[in-house]
Amino acid sequence: MEILPILVFFLATVVSTTQGHEPLVTHHIHLLRPKSGAGGDSVPGVSCLSWRLGVETNNIINWKTVPAECESYVGHYLLGHQYRKDSKVVTNEAWLYAKSLNLTNDGKNVWVFDIDETTLSNLPYYADHGFGTELYNSTAFNTWVLEGTAPALPESLKLYKKLLKLGVKVVFITGSGEGQRNVTTTNLKNVGYHTWEKLVLKGSTYSGNTSYVYKSTERTKLVKSGFRIIGNIGDQWSDILGTNVGNRTFKLPDPMYYIS
Repeated sequence: MEILPILVFFLATVVSTTQGHEPLVTHHIHLLRPKSGAGGDSVPGVSCLSWRLGVETNNIINWKTVPAECESYVGHYLLGHQYRKDSKVVTNEAWLYAKSLNLTNDGKNVWVFDIDETTLSNLPYYADHGFGTELYNSTAFNTWVLEGTAPALPESLKLYKKLLKLGVKVVFITGSGEGQRNVTTTNLKNVGYHTWEKLVLKGSTYSGNTSYVYKSTERTKLVKSGFRIIGNIGDQWSDILGTNVGNRTFKLPDPMYYIS
């Protein structure tokens, strides 16, 4: 699959208008046509919008796949405008909070970023795999990751750059395995994340542990080493719950999968 530049990727449309005809909208990575801001047609017997709300508020948990009936809905949401708007609300709030702080300039202030669906997007992969309606396939997903072509989420990249200018250091904590360090490093730098204090990947010592336990433990290590976590942003609740979560946490939208 051809991966387009990030602005084209997220807008994901080419629009041409002929006189007397409706605009023709063609998606580059999936043949869906957004029908509304929330996305998609109604599904008889299933409220996909209500389901997504339940997911984002952590009321629906431990789910394995998106309901099959909601594939088109989730696709329209992610490829339409609303996903970007929702992400912008979150990152704008994070920035308003960060710039309101009276920070000491001692190099100890850090902001924790998750990676998948927070700083980098796997939407090209999920567009080919049912927008979360398929069971997770680690082999297929790892093949995608090793391509190193995941685009940045534009809103998160903007927040990252603003935080650096504020003098805040960035720490990435990702559930990806230690064996993907090189490709993750290259991918981050290629899309605009050029510097960070730490890049933490999940080592073998955490085998069998949940993401909740792993990320809590790694944040605790940061605090014990003298850092102050002033902010923490991720797309999963397991990114922002637990111990030493930071002074404030921010949840980005992700209706495609759930990680405990």
